[in-house]
Amino acid sequence: MALHPGLKATLHIKDRSGSQWILTNSSGDEVLMNASELEEGQEIGGEIEVFMYRNRQGGISATPMIPHILPSQYGWAKVLKVSRREGLVVDIGTTREVYVLPADLPQLEELWPEPGDHIFMTLRTDRYGDLYGRLATEETVSELSVPAPEEAFNKDLKARAYRLLPVGTFMLSDPEMYRIFVHESEREQEPRLGEEKTVRVIEVKDDRTLNGSLLPRKQDRLSGDAEKIMAYLEESGGQMPFTDKSSPDEIQEMFGMSKAAFKRAIGTLYKARKIIQEEGWTKLTK
Repeated sequence: MALHPGLKATLHIKDRSGSQWILTNSSGDEVLMNASELEEGQEIGGEIEVFMYRNRQGGISATPMIPHILPSQYGWAKVLKVSRREGLVVDIGTTREVYVLPADLPQLEELWPEPGDHIFMTLRTDRYGDLYGRLATEETVSELSVPAPEEAFNKDLKARAYRLLPVGTFMLSDPEMYRIFVHESEREQEPRLGEEKTVRVIEVKDDRTLNGSLLPRKQDRLSGDAEKIMAYLEESGGQMPFTDKSSPDEIQEMFGMSKAAFKRAIGTLYKARKIIQEEGWTKLTK
């Protein structure tokens, strides 16, 4: 087997040269590996499984840290850095970081992943042997996704966006690998590519893919009055000198609602553990 960047291979430990081990295949082709990466118990004459990549000098190096993503093999890669010019730097589980180019990302930069997000991708090499990430296509996700059971209905699943369209967001649950579509009417804001969300399953379709919602259940949704109070609290540093003991005139002047409506809204927020009241103040919980 020829030695190519982006592939893994089992090689022979031939010799040591300074701070490098010399590894070779059955054809006599050689590749270097940092001496510090050889595990205890391994020695000259033995074999080692390695991943090969193009080093900064333009040659090929090897590492025993096999990534969890390989060419034609897909997985979740954690976003480490984001650059308008260079795109993403992602972690695939080896010593070499990999780029995902801007051309492979959404046109709107506000929908690009942020550090900490995860994207579903594979590896590719360019004509020079440099490694890059390639996002999974809809066809690939359809092949790799798992049919969801009927019991998934009304469940909450952790999922990440892998395809963004104006009509809705396509997401993939992790670790189940269920394919989920969230229509634009079932979200308040479009998720970023790779952003993790809690998705409520609202339909198990005949093909065992799912329709989901990013909106809270009706019983968990805040009323318009409660939303108004929350917005006021967030704008005023998380606290306000109004409680359910405040006068009707104060409440009407500040919030444009009756004291009864104010008390209902405050009660809703309190039950949802979004606020506390103490010493004549209403405060957001931390």
